[in-house]
Amino acid sequence: MLLIDRATVREVYPMELAVRTMAEAMRRYSGGQAELPLRTILRPAQDTGLLGTMPGFVGGEDLGGYGLKAMVLKPENPARGLDLHIGVVLVFDPETGAPLALMDAGAVTAIRTAAVSAAATEALARPDAGDLAVLGSGVQARSHLEAMHTVRTLRRVRVWSRTRANAEAYREWARAELGIGVEVVDTPALALAGADLVCTTTASREPLVRAEDLAPGVHLNAVGASFIDHRELSAEAVAKAAWFVDSRESAAAESGDLRAPLAQGLIGPDHVLAELGEVLLGKHPGRPDREAVTVFKSLGLGVQDIMSGFAIARAAKERGLGRSFELD
Repeated sequence: MLLIDRATVREVYPMELAVRTMAEAMRRYSGGQAELPLRTILRPAQDTGLLGTMPGFVGGEDLGGYGLKAMVLKPENPARGLDLHIGVVLVFDPETGAPLALMDAGAVTAIRTAAVSAAATEALARPDAGDLAVLGSGVQARSHLEAMHTVRTLRRVRVWSRTRANAEAYREWARAELGIGVEVVDTPALALAGADLVCTTTASREPLVRAEDLAPGVHLNAVGASFIDHRELSAEAVAKAAWFVDSRESAAAESGDLRAPLAQGLIGPDHVLAELGEVLLGKHPGRPDREAVTVFKSLGLGVQDIMSGFAIARAAKERGLGRSFELD
């Protein structure tokens, strides 16, 4: 079995490769080539954290087989200088079933989540979209800036974060690592004003995005609020937009953003127009028109981790990276 650390994951899985791989993952999922139970979340009453597990099987001759992601969320970790989410992705040899590679799940998740948003942006955003608003300043905010820079020419970037110092650190990182200038703003509304591309990457329990703040023609990648009791968009903002998801099943079971307007009667059960994979397969046209507000709600799927895991394992082996570990 190959052990692959965080630095190696980042080295062998560049964003361009990840975007292509994740587009294929979404096609396979919506095309019925992946079998995934809903993720299991364990929240013990005796602990502040939780354990999430996402097993699955992906069909196809390339980057297919069994895999699993297991991650622990510890709210105290950021104060310790550690990631909020810590865990592993494990993929198994397609022929023998032997463990093939074990790798840092935080690095995989950071890249694959942003890459899926990039694939959605390519499919759903206007071709000239380039005025970007980012809500949040953490790991996903950083990877999403890289991803958006990969698929669109960015004219302007604004960031909002609850902690201004974090937003300013984000600005410095963007300049140093990506050569991108970022404006720090004081409210979500100021970030969203006139933006035609938005990424929301927060852990907010209360809506940050109002309907009146969304410009005509904007495309929004809603990445945070990955639990049923979290929300980033107001009910009115959800109702205003044409909605696309990674998985209808996951969205119905896990999206607080969708649950609230559904309970209020602002939307019906058919508010989700299509899965991203259906758009990529040509089964749905995607964006209704140039002035439509489109939203891609990302909750994360095991197929994304599994195909990323196989791609990373192959690239690391080809380059002689990672450490071999025998279970015998």
